[in-house]
Amino acid sequence: MKAKYVFPSDYMADPAANVFDGKLYIYPSHDYDSGECFDDDGGHFQMKDYHVLCIDGDPMEQDAKDCGKQFGIEDIPWVEKQLWDNDCVEKDGKYYLIYSAKDYTGVFHLGVAVADKPEGPFVPEADPIRGSYSIDPCVFKDDDGEIYVYFGGIWGGQLQWYKDNKMLKAEHLPEGKEDPLPSRVARMTGDVKQFAEAPRAVVIVDETGKPLPADDPHRFFEASWMHKYNGKYYFSYSTGDTHLLCYAIGDNPYGPFTYQGVILEPVVGWTTHHSIVEYKGKWYLFHHDCVPSNDTTWLRSLKVAELEYDAEGHIKTVK
Repeated sequence: MKAKYVFPSDYMADPAANVFDGKLYIYPSHDYDSGECFDDDGGHFQMKDYHVLCIDGDPMEQDAKDCGKQFGIEDIPWVEKQLWDNDCVEKDGKYYLIYSAKDYTGVFHLGVAVADKPEGPFVPEADPIRGSYSIDPCVFKDDDGEIYVYFGGIWGGQLQWYKDNKMLKAEHLPEGKEDPLPSRVARMTGDVKQFAEAPRAVVIVDETGKPLPADDPHRFFEASWMHKYNGKYYFSYSTGDTHLLCYAIGDNPYGPFTYQGVILEPVVGWTTHHSIVEYKGKWYLFHHDCVPSNDTTWLRSLKVAELEYDAEGHIKTVK
């Protein structure tokens, strides 16, 4: 399947694609070269502001338009650095952008910014979501109007520092046949500014109902995404150090989700992060790679490819 670059004029990554008012809006992170050295905790990813991109046409033919800078680190009292992944949802005519960033103690939390239009301007709340931690929020609005946020990432995403929603005194990275660190999901309050419940584990199981072990190359690492297809819940994610995008299917927003297969094979660059959206009768996979920056992993470029399902509802792997 062919793919094209969405916004070749700047380095953007982690595209969260949504359809609002008949247009495609993309909520990416904004890469730049901060001069920081590569490390396993993502210190080289020092993104400092957010932009919104828009496509009003065929995404395979038309480049995205930049709707402008929304806000930066200087606009958020609780944030010290690293404005990582974000996503957006609409409720009652307002738009809620949920993002991840590091506070002044070096801990990641989720924050909320609000706008009257999908292209912004977004105004961030003064404090993070209470009880939030880690990175990579995906905001999913179900058919009944309930809104859920999926989040979490290990290594630099700090998920290994938490158990039962509480920070540990020492990190723990499961190994071998231990259960892996799962993504988290929480239903949001009616004002879409707080968790309405304690975050729950998103469990990915094999065909026998057994959780994928920590040493499985298809286990969760980061970059949660949720979409629905033919009434089923498709939870997709990045496997991080095995460099795949995979997916699992469940019957409700909380899972468990049964592993199905690989969506995208490894790309140039260390990270793989994506979103899946239906637009004007076609399905699209938005992702990024580092081909334009000659494999500089902190300078990523947005791509889109058409996504196809087979008759049984399985996603065909994008090569």
